[in-house]
Amino acid sequence: MQSLILISGAGLLAGAMNALAGGGSFVSLPALIAVGVPPVQANASSTVALFPSGVASAWVYRDAISPLGQVSIRSLAVTTLLGGFAGAALLLHTSSQAFSFALPWLLLLASIALTFGRRVGEALRGRWRIHAFAVLAIQFFLGIYGGYFGGAVGIMMVAVWGLIDGRDIKRLNALRTLLVTVANASAVSLFVAANAVHWSDTLIMLVAATVGGYLGAHAGRRAPSYAIRAGTLLLTYCVTLVFFVRTYAPSLWH
Repeated sequence: MQSLILISGAGLLAGAMNALAGGGSFVSLPALIAVGVPPVQANASSTVALFPSGVASAWVYRDAISPLGQVSIRSLAVTTLLGGFAGAALLLHTSSQAFSFALPWLLLLASIALTFGRRVGEALRGRWRIHAFAVLAIQFFLGIYGGYFGGAVGIMMVAVWGLIDGRDIKRLNALRTLLVTVANASAVSLFVAANAVHWSDTLIMLVAATVGGYLGAHAGRRAPSYAIRAGTLLLTYCVTLVFFVRTYAPSLWH
C-alpha cells in the first residue's frame, strides 16, 4: 500500500513538474528506485511512465507551438528523435553499477541547468548568434542526453534556443514540451522492445503522471513563474544531495 501511494504521488508530481518547468524525473526516478527497481530499469521505467504526460501537456500547448527562428519544427523533431534513439541505446548498454555511480553527477548537471540555463542563454544571446545547422547539431546531442537520462533536458534546450530566439521562456514552453516528448518517444520504443520496463510500477505511475501533466499544463498558464522555479530548484537540489550521500557516503566510512 505504501509503495502504491509513493508511486502514484511521485507520478502526479512528476507529470505536473514536467508541464510547468521540467525536472519531473527528479521525482519519478528516485521513487522507482525506492520501491526496489534497479537503477537502469528504473530510469527506463520512469521515461515510459512520464511519456503520456508529456503527450498530454503537448496537446494542451499545441496552439502555441511555433518554429524556432529559421529552424523548422520538423527539422528539430527529426533531429531530436534520432538523438533520443542513440541515447536510449547507450543506456541499455550501461550496467546498473555504472549508472548508479554516474546518476548523482547527472542529477547535478540537470540541477545546474535548471538554475543557470536561462541566464546563460540570455548572456550568450547578447554576444553571439549561431547558425541553424549548429542549433540542429546541439539539438541532436541534447536528444542523446534526453534518451539516456533526460533530467532538465527541456531547460537545456531553451538555453540553447535563446541564442537564436529572443522569446520569453514561457513562450518557448510549448516547443520545449513537444521536443522533450519526441526524444522520449524514441527512447520508450527501445525500452519496451528491450523488455527494460518494470511494468507493475510503471503503469501506476503512468496514469498518475498523465493526470499531473494535463493539470500542470493548465496551471502553468496561471501560476507565477518565480514560485514554480523556486519550488522546482529546491526539490532538485535536495534529491541530488540525497543521491550523492546514498552513493558515495558509504565509501567514506571504510
